[in-house]
Amino acid sequence: MIPAPSGATRLYVIVGDPIAQVRSPAGVTAAFAARGHDGILVPVQVAPADLPDFLSVATRLKNLDGIVVTIPHKFACYQACASATERAHFLRTANLMRRRADGSWHGDMVDGLGFVGAARAKGIDPRGMRALLVGAGGAGSAIALALIEAGVSALAIHDGAPERRDALIGRLNGLGRTPARVGTLDPAGFDFVANATPAGMKEGDPLPVDVARLAPSAYCGCVITKPEVSPFIAAARRIGCVTGTGTDMYEQHQGIIVDFLLGRDGEG
Repeated sequence: MIPAPSGATRLYVIVGDPIAQVRSPAGVTAAFAARGHDGILVPVQVAPADLPDFLSVATRLKNLDGIVVTIPHKFACYQACASATERAHFLRTANLMRRRADGSWHGDMVDGLGFVGAARAKGIDPRGMRALLVGAGGAGSAIALALIEAGVSALAIHDGAPERRDALIGRLNGLGRTPARVGTLDPAGFDFVANATPAGMKEGDPLPVDVARLAPSAYCGCVITKPEVSPFIAAARRIGCVTGTGTDMYEQHQGIIVDFLLGRDGEG
């Protein structure tokens, strides 16, 4: 049972715009209680134009110990961190911020760990697979890195913003590991197809790929949590693909989030 908050309860917020789709407040709060920590995670909707003011106030709130970051604030929140993990520095984005002893913020980016973890939980090992990633934003960048670290044999990336896509491809190729290249909306020939865009959150959104070109043997994963089964995942299931939803992704990295927020990740 989750204890009732009191004046001693430590505060954590998840910030985004929109915010109604997030699933983490209840799960993270319950995980805090399970670990004997008196803390609560609450959602906060902040427009991009208001984010600097929000972060300025957040830094001065003495009982605010951490921030979970969702769309579209991950790049901007990385810039607000005084320190970060090597992974976050490489990606230049953060979806987690933890209060440091001096009152500033330490960041990390774990979306990729949750996404690949969701695939593995479905019996899918990305090693050796040819992967197509749609979306080179904060989550997409993290997923791209996680796929390369998981050992995919090839990675193609499509994004509506060519400069952002090309910058990510350039950084990934600088690792000297799996080559990354420009992709398209055609998933033919790929074993692993990842949607890291908001396409499907709103009724009438176009599908992120041409689903008619999906192979039934392909794994299809999506970052969207609301609706829980996105139109892309529903279409992939009709074809016969093994799939992973945004909720599957979240379930795989809830423990990582809690470890980070409580400073039990061995970093920073």
